[in-house]
Amino acid sequence: MSEETRGKLLAGALRTVVEQGIAKTSARTIAAAAGVNQALVFYHFGSVDELLAAACRFGAEQRVALYRKRFAAVGSLAELLELGRELHAQERAGGHVAVLAQLLAGAQTHPRLAPATAAGLALWIEEIERVLTRVLAGSPVAEFTDAAGLARALASAFVGLELYEGVDPRGAAGALDALEQLAGLAEVLEELGPVAQRAVRARLRRGAAKRGER
Repeated sequence: MSEETRGKLLAGALRTVVEQGIAKTSARTIAAAAGVNQALVFYHFGSVDELLAAACRFGAEQRVALYRKRFAAVGSLAELLELGRELHAQERAGGHVAVLAQLLAGAQTHPRLAPATAAGLALWIEEIERVLTRVLAGSPVAEFTDAAGLARALASAFVGLELYEGVDPRGAAGALDALEQLAGLAEVLEELGPVAQRAVRARLRRGAAKRGER
């Protein structure tokens, strides 16, 4: 029963954040959404902030698990971005973007939420990094690309786009189109012959060396 109650509280916390916003999320509103006594919030989690932090991790684990097989099947940057578009639409429709937006905003004033929100995002970043490491292997740009850093850049871009779409849907769509154009450019480089690929690598090395001298 204890685990069942914890599950209800975690789900109730996420639902409350979506429906009422983090400013109106309290032990009372969470307990009402979960259908339990509000004293159980403190019994199981100690505080509302601790419950929200646990709910953030819980929600992210659930969402990532749903798409793990899809990530594992991605074979190119274009496919990764296509999956990203699909996730973008589904997560927004399901209210999960609203949760993320509220948690990111809440982390600015509730320090305990920051590590949990970062940990939730890290689960997505790990999946993206695995895909990038796999699809870039053998590419002319592989040795010049930090897969971990690029994964964080892509995750940050999608988080920003998910929030930005609420005020400028056309602009967000244009940004996604631009990312797909970059993916297309990377695929063109992969299709070059060995002589052309060596030339590209040599040029990239010179550029990297110049940046290192600055």
